[in-house]
Amino acid sequence: MQGVLKKGAKTAGTVAILKNPLAWIIAGILLLLTSIFGLALFVSISVGGTNQFESGMSGEGAPGSAQVSAEVLRYEPLIRKYAEEYGVGEYVGLMMALIQQESGGRHLDVMQSSESIGLPPGTITDPEYSIQIGVKYFSEVLKQAGGDIYLALQSYNFGNGFTEYALERGGYSKEVAIEFSQMMAAKLGWTRYGDVNYVDHVLRYYDAGNGSVVVVGDGTQSFDVKEVHNIMKQFLGRPYIWGGRTPAAGGFDCSGLLEYAFAQVGIDLYGTAQSQYNKTIPVPEDKIKPGDLVFFSTYKPGASHVGMYVGDGKFINSNGHKGTSYSSVEEWKDLYPFLGFRRIQ
Repeated sequence: MQGVLKKGAKTAGTVAILKNPLAWIIAGILLLLTSIFGLALFVSISVGGTNQFESGMSGEGAPGSAQVSAEVLRYEPLIRKYAEEYGVGEYVGLMMALIQQESGGRHLDVMQSSESIGLPPGTITDPEYSIQIGVKYFSEVLKQAGGDIYLALQSYNFGNGFTEYALERGGYSKEVAIEFSQMMAAKLGWTRYGDVNYVDHVLRYYDAGNGSVVVVGDGTQSFDVKEVHNIMKQFLGRPYIWGGRTPAAGGFDCSGLLEYAFAQVGIDLYGTAQSQYNKTIPVPEDKIKPGDLVFFSTYKPGASHVGMYVGDGKFINSNGHKGTSYSSVEEWKDLYPFLGFRRIQ
């Protein structure tokens, strides 16, 4: 965490519950070996199936995994306790990945949260208090970021001053993070400010497929949801450009973003939002899955806006307000006629 602009915070993901008592014993042995021999031992927390770890977020069988050390794993009950208290229970797995990046579970200030309450780094010496403060701060930053975990993660590192800065520029992107880091370093007279790659560094320990915006998909779509989503994520923060169909245009319009991303995996979604509506089939709202398309009528009869649903009530799209970004389905329903969800066959 970078202290100057911080006020209290942390990040999101899958909840992993270790159910088998034998697995707890194994984790304890790994932790003991790590303490004695300094071994870099990691435990892979896989969510779903018959694995030792099962999801506490969306039920057994939900996809997703986190890879953390035994030192981090031991704090899972405390992380869960405060995540539920502060209303971010679905983000336990991601917060474990965040701790892996922040301290590896090897320091008393587990979530490196001293700075978030105005104290020098490492001042907190009670791991539980560090987790309580860290989870509370994360819940606040996530709310300020409008549920965008990428923006929330980077703000955890930079401080919550980055949240407003990024939102004024269309949301999180690596380019905006670099720009902010350079600005703050120059302002403070430092050689560098924060970690511009913090989001990537945290997410290397985490892979979620539970309805958060880090999408894996459940394997039942006709394409790799994660692959298409990753292609779109490259352009977060790019401006909305009418008729933009390729990165060379500098930005995309709504149908152009989907046309380009799906073309990279061999799926033809050429055309306008209405064309893409016509190429897909309707899906009842109680059956929707990440990877389904969501359509609205924004300025004329018929489909004039489209995005890809990523779970948790959100869809990725390019719009005239924020460019390529994540939007809330419910908020858009309040603004425009909703035409429903549709699926690629």
